[in-house]
Amino acid sequence: MSRDVERFLDEYYRLTSREPRRADKDLFETVEEVFDAATLRALLELVRRRVVYEVKGVVSAGKEARVYWGKDFGRRDIALKIFLTSSAEFRRGIARYLEADPRFSGRVPGSTRKLYSLWAKKEYGNYSRMYRAGVSVPRPIAVYENILVMDFVGTEGVPAPLLKDLDLGPEKLKALFEGVVEDLGRMVSRARLVHGDLSEYNIMVWEGRHYIIDVSQAVTLDHPNARDYLLRDLTNIARFFRKRGLDVPPPGDLLNRLWGG
Repeated sequence: MSRDVERFLDEYYRLTSREPRRADKDLFETVEEVFDAATLRALLELVRRRVVYEVKGVVSAGKEARVYWGKDFGRRDIALKIFLTSSAEFRRGIARYLEADPRFSGRVPGSTRKLYSLWAKKEYGNYSRMYRAGVSVPRPIAVYENILVMDFVGTEGVPAPLLKDLDLGPEKLKALFEGVVEDLGRMVSRARLVHGDLSEYNIMVWEGRHYIIDVSQAVTLDHPNARDYLLRDLTNIARFFRKRGLDVPPPGDLLNRLWGG
């Protein structure tokens, strides 16, 4: 066992009063690209703050991040999104996104770790604005360094299915389409944000309700491309539902309704 993992587990067991488990050692030691020394320290800080009690296992793996199922100190399900600080290609992409965002222009750090920390804070901030505006998103709980913690959508470590994987009847499709468009309207009018990358790949559906996820790239309305991004979101959503047989308005009409002519 590496010295970093050994120190982390010693402190982790002290803070949580849990008994040592081989599964914990295997989880934190075998995924070095995720749990490097700095990320282990960040996770330990979230344990000290009593945000995270247990990390159970990975539920989603992408180029930019891994999502883990965990438990808080009340034993409620939580999701931990850990951004991979080793992804150089993704680093260049998020630097461009941040530079173009009026909230961060001129404040983009040169340090890779600080850049990912800022990106995690951006997603947490976007989630918070959307959640307060009544948009159906997972409830954001905390962010520290490159780790974002939010409600887990699903049950017992099994995440809710994505919209793309569901086979729904006409009535449910219609209700979902209308709900997503209404949420995009709330995003614009109340949160003053545009998702910017919305599709059937980042909408979860659980117990009859949709949840919009992956909001790190969302931009404020004063972003020079905000209107174009909203049109792209609406085009993606309309295309998906039209392919499933639903009669939907043209994206341009939806844009005029949400943004104004």
